[in-house]
Amino acid sequence: MNIAFISTRIAGTDGVSLEIAKLATILRRLGHDCCFCAGELDADAAPGQLVPEMHFAHPEARWIHDHSFGATEAAPGLEERIAAQAARLTAALARFVEEQRVDMLFVQNALAIPMHVALGVALTDFIAATGIPTLAHNHDLAWERPRFTVNCIPGILARCFPPVLPSLRHLVINSLAQQALAARKGVEAVLLPNIFDFETAAPAMTPANAGLRATLGLGSDHLLILQPTRVISRKGIELAIELVRRLRATQPRSRLLGKEPVLVISHHAGDEGFGYLEQLRAQAARAAVPIIYAAQHFSPQAEATAGRFTLWDAYVHADFVTYPSLIEGFGNALLETLYFRLPALVNRYPVYAADIAPLGFDLVEIDAAADPANLAAITSETVEAVVEAIMDPVRRRRMVESNYHLARQHFSFEAVTPLLASLIR
Repeated sequence: MNIAFISTRIAGTDGVSLEIAKLATILRRLGHDCCFCAGELDADAAPGQLVPEMHFAHPEARWIHDHSFGATEAAPGLEERIAAQAARLTAALARFVEEQRVDMLFVQNALAIPMHVALGVALTDFIAATGIPTLAHNHDLAWERPRFTVNCIPGILARCFPPVLPSLRHLVINSLAQQALAARKGVEAVLLPNIFDFETAAPAMTPANAGLRATLGLGSDHLLILQPTRVISRKGIELAIELVRRLRATQPRSRLLGKEPVLVISHHAGDEGFGYLEQLRAQAARAAVPIIYAAQHFSPQAEATAGRFTLWDAYVHADFVTYPSLIEGFGNALLETLYFRLPALVNRYPVYAADIAPLGFDLVEIDAAADPANLAAITSETVEAVVEAIMDPVRRRRMVESNYHLARQHFSFEAVTPLLASLIR
């Protein structure tokens, strides 16, 4: 079967793009062919069809988004512009399906979060008109994001985000979304969580990546505290800065043998503007916390390019990981951390509390709720637990080995392969 992955963007290190690559690997192992269609494509997303107008950053998509949300009165021409862009995208989808001889669509988040309103309309109309078998993998649903609450397109949101159609089967990445879809839409969704290839050995230190610390201006007297997420407000990076501030105090620093903790952010800013990055830099400056925004040093590709490293190299060099997210659909970076056998701090965001923590993972937990300003969540006990996880080799190894095996049991490729095979059948 030829299965087409459809999304606004299939490129870089965002969670949706990473999951697409993993799912495509499993489907190919099952004997299927995969192709890709999006507004941005990585070089390895082949065979693929690049449709720039499908990107949520396309000027027309941005105009529609900005005039659909934050107001209850529609701007003049909004309805017509949505219809016009949706018609163009429907035609592009039809050409892609015909040229690639697509048997099934695997839509990734484009029918869940209304970042690209017209694409959701186009997909809904195309699937309804053709009856093409479709799996909709919903990572972030519209009602999970407060910024979509006030809008002037309630009819479109009700019909298309997500749609209920005879040939479409919904998948979600957490049980909270599964429950919400049942309550709101009467839809029985399948739970397909984020996954990772635990069967492949983790990369190690090599001559190619040995120079990463030097590139970042770090030496053996530094502790690399890694924040492996995009720079957007729901990642709660204020809490990571506060942790590093507390670790740099005299007493914890002595227990860290004088090593200097430094916060390194590996992913890019810009998806929601650069204001949040500047806010974090100001906070770090006030707290005298060294913070390195290192996105320019990391390639989104699986292999390093000239003068750049892979994201995996950041994990190889990390001493500790911070993951203080306020909201996550699941937690890709958390799985990566467990795969690389690293200790971590995690905020008990709702999906973590519902689907991950009950499995028994051994992590340094905080409970900041959804408030990034709740710096008091970084307690003395938190700091003590982090110091112990970094400096006590017995404690550290017990943590990371237990976490690795639990994650491999529940979130590996092998764990979800039977489910994917049955969905395709």
